[in-house]
Amino acid sequence: MDGDCSSASPTESKKTKSKTPRKPKESLLKQKSPAEFFAENKNIAGFDNPGKSLYTTVRELVENSLDSAESISELPVVEITIEEIGKTKFNSMIGLVDRERVDAALYDDYETEKAREKRLAKEARAQEMQAKNAALGKKVKEASATKVMKGRGEASFYRVTCKDNGKGMPHDDIPNMFGRVLSGTKYGLKQTRGKFGLGAKMALIWSKMSTGLPIEISSSMKNQNYISFCRLDIDIHKNIPHVHLHEKRENKEHWRGAEIQVVIEGNWTTYRSKILHYMRQMAVITPYAQLLFKFVSDTPDKNVSVRFARRTDVMPPIPMETKHHPSSVDLLLIKRLIAETSKQNLLQFLQHEFVNINKSYAERLIGEMGPDFSAKIPVKSLTSQQLVRIHQLLRQAKFDDPSGHCLSPAGEYNLRLGIIKELHPDMVATYSGSAQVFEGHPFIVEAGVSVGGKDVKQGLNIFRFANRIPLLFEQGADVVTRTALKRINWSSYKINQIQDKIGVFVSIVSTKIPFKGTGKEYIGDDITEIASAVKYAIQQCCVQLKSKIVKKMQAREQQERKRNLSRYIPDASAAVYNVLKEMTQLHAAKKIRYEDDALELLRKVSDNLVTKETLSEKLAKHVEQVDYEMALEYATQSGVSEEPRETIYIQSLEAENKMIDLQTPFIVFRLFQ
Repeated sequence: MDGDCSSASPTESKKTKSKTPRKPKESLLKQKSPAEFFAENKNIAGFDNPGKSLYTTVRELVENSLDSAESISELPVVEITIEEIGKTKFNSMIGLVDRERVDAALYDDYETEKAREKRLAKEARAQEMQAKNAALGKKVKEASATKVMKGRGEASFYRVTCKDNGKGMPHDDIPNMFGRVLSGTKYGLKQTRGKFGLGAKMALIWSKMSTGLPIEISSSMKNQNYISFCRLDIDIHKNIPHVHLHEKRENKEHWRGAEIQVVIEGNWTTYRSKILHYMRQMAVITPYAQLLFKFVSDTPDKNVSVRFARRTDVMPPIPMETKHHPSSVDLLLIKRLIAETSKQNLLQFLQHEFVNINKSYAERLIGEMGPDFSAKIPVKSLTSQQLVRIHQLLRQAKFDDPSGHCLSPAGEYNLRLGIIKELHPDMVATYSGSAQVFEGHPFIVEAGVSVGGKDVKQGLNIFRFANRIPLLFEQGADVVTRTALKRINWSSYKINQIQDKIGVFVSIVSTKIPFKGTGKEYIGDDITEIASAVKYAIQQCCVQLKSKIVKKMQAREQQERKRNLSRYIPDASAAVYNVLKEMTQLHAAKKIRYEDDALELLRKVSDNLVTKETLSEKLAKHVEQVDYEMALEYATQSGVSEEPRETIYIQSLEAENKMIDLQTPFIVFRLFQ
């Protein structure tokens, strides 16, 4: 009995024991800084992988430099250099000593004995196949180089340097301009090149994540006798700059501008074509800029140097900051405007904080809001319910469209020059539309279509620009691509969509570009106003090209007709001469008598004054005269004056010259004062 009790007790004790439930940890409220958010979601800003990060860094630095020069109406000169840094050099930069591998099998790129045997067997089979083909006289392909395995940890590093002739930066503002995310000078309502307002800050964050090295900035402003030098990185968790060195240096050469240098992880091999393509497209949309791109490597064969020369000194106007259109605001924006306004009452607020609301219209709006509102009501005392009422009325009321005066398109003249400079097409047409509106935001669409050219593939080659920056990714879903592929009947404009080399250039500028996707790389096809404007702009270019193509076809037909007539001149002149010779013989034998006019001609034939060669020369002149008269008649009917064209050389302009530009799509008239 005791034994039974003793055997049962352990089981009972196990059953009676119950696990005490774990208490959940008390959740703590955490806050992320803007820098920390973008560091964790770097793909949003275009830093998806090392290759894309290198491309985005170049793009951000180039666009910052262009903005800086254009803001002071200075013709931009931008030099961008990418220097490849080897592992040994990078380790010395960070103070790390190279170490030989001790346990080779520990590494990701280690080749096992089995894998090595498999690789050697594959190479032996390939060599055997090549030997057989050579024996049979078949063409032998060159043996491809053996791929070297690259481990996951084998990163490539690059020093990216961008130098410009812009306005520079104030000495004391440099740390915050680079070391504090979401702080800058481009956050007003105006046309800007940037997508997030991050600029070089994201390159600094990527540098800190991939290399840990700081960024270096040199800057000097106009009439400044020193150069501001700053070496800094960013405290990602606090979103504040960490300054290593900030000093003033002597400016002996009176240089003005900025130079930014950052070391990052990247991949030049996979993104080489994208970076060069970006630079080429930037040269198209900014022909007034001089761009120099260099890639420097320890391997001379990999070095690249490309210079995109300036073609014109006509710059677009500087984009102007504007006020919000009433139909484009939301409730949050109304609250922010009220908090920031210096106006005291509702009438003044509506009149001065929005476009297209004058005093009389503001009074009508206030009257429509209801008895709780008056013109003199203090704007900062409005309740939440009253703000909702204002928002509802602004969305429902009718307002004039905003003008496009605040926008700065590239200009039809510049777009045409850029296309000609970079592509050298056989023919090109451009069109610049008037300002239109979507959701209360003005926008302008410019387009160019070229046929033929250098380094242009057959078929459609689409070049997209938003606020004068190239868009290279996610092309398939873009409104420009879909319009060019599906909504334009190219054959009706005498253009072969498959065989011809067609360049389609579309530039859209606006105070708000309706980007789609997290990376903001394409403009959606769902906004009717923009889709219609893009289609119309491309069609207008095609109409211009059609007239040129028709003229070219008629000229070709004319040349063909002239060639065909000239081909028969020897036979025709010989036949006529033989007839005249026979008539001369019959007249000499007195078998046939001819009148005086005919006798004079027969006498010249008899005296060899008229020969086959004489007749051939006369017929050739007649064909030339008929061809000229037909061409003149066509030119008169179509209103075209085909005058001889000569190359015109224009003297370079000095900076101190004062002038007024009168622009047309094809030429700029410059009046000197």
